[in-house]
Parts: sequence; C-alpha cells; structure tokens
Amino acid sequence: MSQTASNTALHEFALRLGDDALTLGHRLSEWCSNGPYLEEDIALSNIALDHIGRARMLLGYAAEVEGKGRSEDDLAFLRHARQFRNLLLFELPKGDFAFTIARQFFVDVFHAAYFAALTQSSDETLAGIAGKAVKECRYHQRHTAQWMLRLGDGTEESHERLQKAVDQLWGYLPELFDMDDLESGLATDGIAVDRSNLRDAFYADVSEVLNAATITVPESEWRQDGGRNGIHTEYLGHLLAEMQFMQRAYPGMEW
Repeated sequence: MSQTASNTALHEFALRLGDDALTLGHRLSEWCSNGPYLEEDIALSNIALDHIGRARMLLGYAAEVEGKGRSEDDLAFLRHARQFRNLLLFELPKGDFAFTIARQFFVDVFHAAYFAALTQSSDETLAGIAGKAVKECRYHQRHTAQWMLRLGDGTEESHERLQKAVDQLWGYLPELFDMDDLESGLATDGIAVDRSNLRDAFYADVSEVLNAATITVPESEWRQDGGRNGIHTEYLGHLLAEMQFMQRAYPGMEW
C-alpha cells in the first residue's frame, strides 16, 4: 500500500471514530439542564464532554493525516450529512431518559472493550487516544449499568419504558460489529480493531445486565445499517442543522 493510500485509509478510520464521538456527544449534551435531577443532569453533561473531547482528538488527527489544511472544526462543522461516517446508533434522537440510558449502556459496553483493544494499535496517536477513552468508558459503563438495574427493576412505568427502549435500539447494535475492506485492512496492519471479535462477549455482557434488570432480551433479527457509507437516518440532518448553525451563519468564526 502506498503512503498516500495508507494516509487516506487512516484519515477515514479516524474520521469514523470522531464522527461517532461527535454525534453522540451532541445527543448527550441535549440533556444539559433537562436531566431528571441535578446530579444526573451534571453526570450526563460530563459524559457528553468526554465524547466531545474524544471527537476533538480524533477529528484533529484525521485532519492532520489528511494533510489538506483542514482543522477539526472544518470536519465537524463544514461537512454535510452524507459526508458523515458515524454509526446510526449514535445519531438517533435522545428520546426519554430510559432511551438515553439504554443507548449509552450499549455504547459503553462496546466501547470499553473496543478502546481496550485499540490501545494495542501500532499507531501511537490512536493508541494514546484509546488509552484515555477506555478509562472514561469503564466509568460510564458502571454508571449506566446501575441505571439499567434501577429502571428495569424499578416501577412498572420505568420497566416498560426501558423495555421499549431496548426493543427499539436492538436492531442498530449489529452495525457496531461490521467490518468493511478498509477496517479489515487496517486491522491486518495492526492499526484498527477487528470489531467482529467483540460480538459474542458484548452480547453476553449485555444479556447478563438485562436479565438482572428483568428486561427481556429481544429475539428479533431486524437490523439497520449504512452509517459508515454515509447513509443516515433523517435525524442526522436535524442534528447538524443545530450543531453547525453558528459556523455556517458566520463563516470563518473561531472559538
């Protein structure tokens, strides 16, 4: 593989992970001042900041590798929806509190394993970012797992809301483990992680918590995907319209 092709693949890979972090960080930030109570309001806001910080590092690295003079802000605020490469799970609306907790729990279980594996990347920058991320993910996972138990084994309403959320999200989970030629090639080179190797442990860990929370593990095999190819839900466009408004209204603005 030529250096140009290698840089293109690395740019795309960092962009994917950065877009995941950016879109989910924005969704979590929507809970700021809207949490069920002050402590959880602060907790969700802090988790959002962790994702935004991760997005800055990954998008900054993607811009650096690309070598076209673009910045992390250019990648975050000046691309349209079809140019984003985040997984669909991350862009879905925040929904109610149960939906946010269920989504975040699934993400945390996956990310705790994924970034632990990525710390072994032969790319020092990605390994360093992963080292910071995995510490955050493990803390997030403890937080959301506790909420899964509280909501699932709580009141009749909290149980129903959580079960509904799990059912609605289940079909978006398979995309977490999809490998295409780009990531397979980078995994072979020791740069990326083979996501498919994480699937069985993920579903085992998730099912253990769902069972403890008295939530039924869905048996449905429906799935939605396309995010890595720029095929998104209608919700991403609305998210970007809000997130990108200032930069597009006042081009060249710097923070």
